[in-house]
Amino acid sequence: MFAENPIRRRKSRQVMVGDIAVGGDAPIAIQSMTNTDTCDVSATVAQIQRIVDAGADIVRVSVPTLDAADAFGMIRQQVTVPLVADIHFDHKIALKVADLGVDCLRINPGNIGRDERVRAVVEKARDLNIPIRIGVNAGSLGKELQRKYGEPTPEAMVESALRHIDILDKMNFDNFKLSLKASDIFMTLAAYRLIADQTDCPLHLGITEAGGLRAGTVKSAVGIGALLLDGIGDTLRVSLAADPVEEIKVGWDLLKSLRLRSKGINFIACPSCSRQNFDVIKTMEALENRLDDVRVPMDVAVIGCIVNGPGEAKVADMGLTGGSPQNLLYIDGKPFTKIKPDNLVEDLERAIRAKAKEKSLAREQVIASDIAASDQKNN
Repeated sequence: MFAENPIRRRKSRQVMVGDIAVGGDAPIAIQSMTNTDTCDVSATVAQIQRIVDAGADIVRVSVPTLDAADAFGMIRQQVTVPLVADIHFDHKIALKVADLGVDCLRINPGNIGRDERVRAVVEKARDLNIPIRIGVNAGSLGKELQRKYGEPTPEAMVESALRHIDILDKMNFDNFKLSLKASDIFMTLAAYRLIADQTDCPLHLGITEAGGLRAGTVKSAVGIGALLLDGIGDTLRVSLAADPVEEIKVGWDLLKSLRLRSKGINFIACPSCSRQNFDVIKTMEALENRLDDVRVPMDVAVIGCIVNGPGEAKVADMGLTGGSPQNLLYIDGKPFTKIKPDNLVEDLERAIRAKAKEKSLAREQVIASDIAASDQKNN
């Protein structure tokens, strides 16, 4: 494993979405979007809570009508996570949710009508320190750009973005972030790479309308992953035709795989073969379900045989190597105990939770020590 992450992130200015910093040197924020009827307040609040429990930093809510804006205000009172209101065309909705406590407006300045309407929204956002997300989508480019380019292209998406940015620039408003999404991976990559050198605003990543859980995860991993490897991206949403909770899980797995963020268990598990001394696949399914609540970052290797097992276990916080008649458990790279196959999952879960508790306490002690040292220095 590399001693340090080789990814060098693009320098961007920072905006605040509620209490979550986006851009600059802030961690890459993970978002999802509700798919409930926003006017069904209880259902939307319940879904937001599930999304937050999965690890979301920010949640977006569609607000298509003034009635939905009223509902948004009630939702805002019942959740603490930063909320983005997704609004199209009607500037009155933007003004209303701004007064109801929205943390970010996803609204394209160019599609809400006359200059005075745009200015009203921008001035409200300025007064309340609310950032705007300019969201360019290949499927909804303006008619003029469609005529000019004939079809969606990366260049058309970038021109659309620059036009929206120009509107905000002329109003001396720089509290915004930007996305340029397409369902085609190559178009998305080209658009983000083109815009990355033309603005320092934070970039929100995503492959829009990526598909269902399996195909959408693959497309998002390829597209978003490629941009993250380039150092591009300050926040992301994995767009799946699936439960929004799955979007958060995939987003975290993406960032953990690139060592850009860490939360919970990073499992290293073999695909299994006839050498396995226990059922690796069933064991992993059980462990992932049972340990989904663990938030302490730690590496756990689950390998079915002794070919790769010891090597993986020695560089993990905890590792299980399949053996006969018993399996060998490593802790901190050293053989610790043998585990019988009869209660393998239960014994392994117990050991992982104990290790997670130990790491959590150690981290708390470090934080307390740093605080004490800082207090002593200041005194």
